[in-house]
Amino acid sequence: MNAYKKLNKSTQKLLINIVVIFAVYIVVTIMDASGNLSSLMRGLLVPVCAYSLVAVGLNLCVGYLGELSLGHAGFMCIGAFTSAFFSKAFQDTIPDVPRFILALIIGTAMAAIFGFLIAIPVLRLKGDYLAIVTLAFGEIIKNVITVMYVGKDSNGFHFSLKDQMSLGMELDGKMIINGAQGISGTPRQSTFGLAVLLLIVALIITHNFVNSRTGRAVKAIRDNQIAAETVGLPITKYKLTAFTLSAAIAGVGGVLYAHNINSLTATTNNFGYNMSIMILVYVVLGGIGSFSGSIIAAVVLTLLPEMLRGLSNYRMLIYSIVLIGLMLFNWAPSILKWRQQHGLKAILSKFNKNKEVQ
Repeated sequence: MNAYKKLNKSTQKLLINIVVIFAVYIVVTIMDASGNLSSLMRGLLVPVCAYSLVAVGLNLCVGYLGELSLGHAGFMCIGAFTSAFFSKAFQDTIPDVPRFILALIIGTAMAAIFGFLIAIPVLRLKGDYLAIVTLAFGEIIKNVITVMYVGKDSNGFHFSLKDQMSLGMELDGKMIINGAQGISGTPRQSTFGLAVLLLIVALIITHNFVNSRTGRAVKAIRDNQIAAETVGLPITKYKLTAFTLSAAIAGVGGVLYAHNINSLTATTNNFGYNMSIMILVYVVLGGIGSFSGSIIAAVVLTLLPEMLRGLSNYRMLIYSIVLIGLMLFNWAPSILKWRQQHGLKAILSKFNKNKEVQ
């Protein structure tokens, strides 16, 4: 207990979050083992963790870097398809556990690489322009994947942008990416326990990053970029680092998502505009700068529509009320703090102090 009290507040909050996540995992596991968890809710456990990971990554970009990105569904798409491609291509040659570990590394690395490459030109923009460009990136990635045809036979890989017949594969060849139909038959290796573990690891990494020297520099750039440049901070370096880490975490969410379904397709609902907006809603309603809030919002807004499916007439009404309640609950402390710092009483007290000094 004494050791806990010696920790700073952010570390204490991280430990509390980890304990709560672990407790929820135990409760859900017990409910599943006893048969009290429906098949529908069981199927949503891994996607909830995947969406939470992407929301944590986006919150790092929006809340700490201060840049509005609408392209994290694209990074999730890259992580999902590159990892699923690897798992499907080497399904018969590499054992399950090493193959999934390699797929996780490849999906995360590819998302980070694309995040780094996109960040070089994109982070020169500001505000709405940055959001539009990142949104366009996500749409481009989705549309490129839908026209790709990749197969594998004894001669190696075959690639085409026309159709399946133009690949010229042998009879024993198998399709890996089949255009708009995506990738089917990916090994379902994502489990709820693994998803929870990766979510905890992501929270630890983001906590250490935010409280490190690089993280403090990123927050200084967010608050006042001109002042940060004046004191000699390498603006481009720190921005690239934060954005790349944010994209990599989104890629991890994509890997989990891809290995939880039998058929992976690049549709608007999965990786397009709708998903980008939904992830941004998780971040905003959960509280910008609050990783735990992003996770709570992702869990509530993903599970609630399915829990209310029986209330067909009042489902969207209750959902809207919960959205408003989340917004008021998360933003009320921030508004109160702002009023305390910038309200009329604060201004008058500062004025009186200055007058007494004179």
